Amino acid sequence: MKEATAATEIADLLYNFLPGSGNGRTAFPLAAQEAGVGDYWQTGSKLPSPVQLLSATLEHRRNRFCPLISAIVRQSMTWRRGRNEPLTREEIEQLNALLLGVSFRIPELTDESFLGMLPRRDPPPVKPASSGPDDAQLTALSAQLIEISKLAPQPRGFAYEKFLKDLFEAYQLAPRGSFRLIGEQIDGSFQHQAETYLLEAKWQNGYSGVTELDAFSGKVTRNAKWARGLFISNTGFSPDGLTAFGKAPTSIVCMDGLDLHETLSRKLSLTDVIARKSAARPKRADRSFACETCFR
Repeated sequence: MKEATAATEIADLLYNFLPGSGNGRTAFPLAAQEAGVGDYWQTGSKLPSPVQLLSATLEHRRNRFCPLISAIVRQSMTWRRGRNEPLTREEIEQLNALLLGVSFRIPELTDESFLGMLPRRDPPPVKPASSGPDDAQLTALSAQLIEISKLAPQPRGFAYEKFLKDLFEAYQLAPRGSFRLIGEQIDGSFQHQAETYLLEAKWQNGYSGVTELDAFSGKVTRNAKWARGLFISNTGFSPDGLTAFGKAPTSIVCMDGLDLHETLSRKLSLTDVIARKSAARPKRADRSFACETCFR
């Protein structure tokens, strides 16, 4: 009885996630087929159909319940985005709470990096604009960046991780995620002008090329159509990579070590630099996508 009630509550929540029939790409019956339980979808009135689908899956193919929920969420992100009604963090958090009622937890739906990319139904109140870091903070950050360049690769990676977090906090950009360290690559996200930016940062001997740019572009596109990306490559980007990557529209802004140094040493606003780069991306491929535009 408890699970039946929980299944009904989950179905009520999922009702607006997808249509009952669709365009061949996103609909409840298509998600059910993807999860291997298509025979449990009842055509007809949409209202009782999700209840029947979830209840029958729980009772007869319990091992397909989590794949079914994941398929519904995955397809819903596409469908709702097309309606300019993207899934919200609150909806997924409510879904996660209800799933506990049927003794399930889906790791990818509770991952903080995933939740952090979802828009909120009721965004937190906007804080008054800050003047940003003072001269002492800027000087300290600039010195911190110079000292990092003197370190060996492994300690340099940890020091760069801390520097980036300090940098975004100084400009009150609300860095999220753990800035997880993989080799010398730091992943995370931050908020800029009410938009979520995914972050990728590399400190390596050579330029970042088209392979790295394409991989990050795919990551941004796969995770959230409404998200943007900031790629920081301390040694810069290869001319061939920028030329190839610059042929297609992108929501990615690129910066290199010189950009960071100029921003700090000239006491520029990092938020303004990112905004101008995003707005002034040229049709041709310049160094780091319009880096010069910010410093003329």
